[in-house]
Amino acid sequence: MSDAMQMGVTEIVSGSGSSFRAGMRVLPAPRRRAILAVYAFCRVVDDVVDTPGPEAEKRAGLDAWEAELALVREGRAQTPVGREIAHAARAYDLPLDEFALVLEGMRMDLDGMVAPDAARLDAYVRRVAGAVGILSMHVFGAWRGEASRRFALSLAEALQLTNILRDVEEDAGLGRIYLPAELLAETGIAPCPDTIAHAPGLPEARRRLARRARAAYGEAAREIGAHSRLRIAPALLMMGPYERMLRQIETDAHRAPAPRARWRKLVDGLACVALSGAAR
Repeated sequence: MSDAMQMGVTEIVSGSGSSFRAGMRVLPAPRRRAILAVYAFCRVVDDVVDTPGPEAEKRAGLDAWEAELALVREGRAQTPVGREIAHAARAYDLPLDEFALVLEGMRMDLDGMVAPDAARLDAYVRRVAGAVGILSMHVFGAWRGEASRRFALSLAEALQLTNILRDVEEDAGLGRIYLPAELLAETGIAPCPDTIAHAPGLPEARRRLARRARAAYGEAAREIGAHSRLRIAPALLMMGPYERMLRQIETDAHRAPAPRARWRKLVDGLACVALSGAAR
């Protein structure tokens, strides 16, 4: 069993930075425990993909977590994180299929994300962001069926697109371009990680994708009335910083916003949820 699989939730979170750990303390203990389990899973599988090393080892690492999820379903989890996921799933009726979707998203990164077509980008966003959104809504006691699904997926799309807009240059350093192929073609940008940061069409590409992100924020806002504002307070508070970031991009698409925090793409939104303070 790898070191990552043997690590406990506390050890994983302890490496996330003091501000994240402080944010965890504002949650009531049972929900804090559950959101930490979700965070820990996201963190370890993200690290499997983004930590330097042979691709074969990374794929084996994801396969090991897939096997652990199967054991969670059977009530036989073998790892500290797996056991915490099982506890959270029982306590808050977490849909375990969403954890499996996160793994699929990580495999998409390993397969290569360089100028995906629109359908592939949509599938990726659903997996790495939508799954976390749905799990978070359950943990925070905000789940109300289809209205909650629409809210979670729309907000997740908005947040992930904002991340993509912010992180073009950083992602290019990892050999990835999440801007869709159609958008690159329309703005005259070659789908090359080595040159995209200096492409003349990049500001226009940012502006166009920003319009899609803005529309997704609007779709999420339309679902707010279907929920108790107390229950979705974490999500509403999460929208603020990200919308401000999007406004920066809309105002000046030539300059990338400040780099993202250490916990990276997959758990950006989850960290903001926790730091915002949750409904009790």
